[in-house]
Amino acid sequence: MIITKNLNREFIPRTFSDIIDNFVNNANAETSEKKYLPNADITEDEKAYHLAIVLPGVNKEDIKIEVDEKKLTVKAERKLNKEEGKKYHNIESAYGLFSRSFYLPEGVNTQGIEASYTNGILTLALPKDEKKTYKATVEVK
Repeated sequence: MIITKNLNREFIPRTFSDIIDNFVNNANAETSEKKYLPNADITEDEKAYHLAIVLPGVNKEDIKIEVDEKKLTVKAERKLNKEEGKKYHNIESAYGLFSRSFYLPEGVNTQGIEASYTNGILTLALPKDEKKTYKATVEVK
């Protein structure tokens, strides 16, 4: 199941109380910590499973991928580079360390996993084990 989120975060106050609430909630934007959990798309074709993880602003060198038995884990850090002399009023982007694990289905050849990183998207190809994906028809006698 794919869950989509409404990313429109525009604030339209309806009452004076809404204005005050918004101000108070965002007053500590400089110190507020948001959980960073990047979005992932998973697809499949005849030969492999494909995983695309959106990692804008993450350096390729900061990405670590581990495979342990039936679990693939991606770890990275998106760093907030604060400029000296600027006061930050609102930070909607999420920053920090993250670790996201995916349980692999039966039949993945973990030795053949390939990864690439282009334009802020980490793409992994998880090939299916040919032995385990063999299809056959059985005749009933």
